[in-house]
Amino acid sequence: MQDRTTYEYAIIRIVPKVERAEFFNVGVILFSKRKKFLDVKYYISKKKLEAFSSELEWELLDNYLKSWKLICDGEPDSGAIGKLELADRFRWLAAPRSTIIQSSKTHPGLCCDPKKELDDIFEKYVL
Repeated sequence: MQDRTTYEYAIIRIVPKVERAEFFNVGVILFSKRKKFLDVKYYISKKKLEAFSSELEWELLDNYLKSWKLICDGEPDSGAIGKLELADRFRWLAAPRSTIIQSSKTHPGLCCDPKKELDDIFEKYVL
């Protein structure tokens, strides 16, 4: 039996019109302190985006979420947030927002492989 460890995740949502509170899921961010794992996986369906709002630009949202990936990876281009510890980066990315890109409350779980868990949650809630 493999060693299971705790993790936390949040679902990333696009909220085209914040005042209407309508949204659709576009990604997942997952953090495991013990495994030193932080990653995000996302996919923005252009068709869904157009159905919700013809005013939003897919490229702008995609670029914004690419910056989340840079922060997860701690890349030099990720700015001050990318220099923080993994847990702090996760908390910053998963913090409540009242913008077009939001995340759900965080949820806990147990897994053996955080990358596989990220893929499974993504498949279940986004695709």
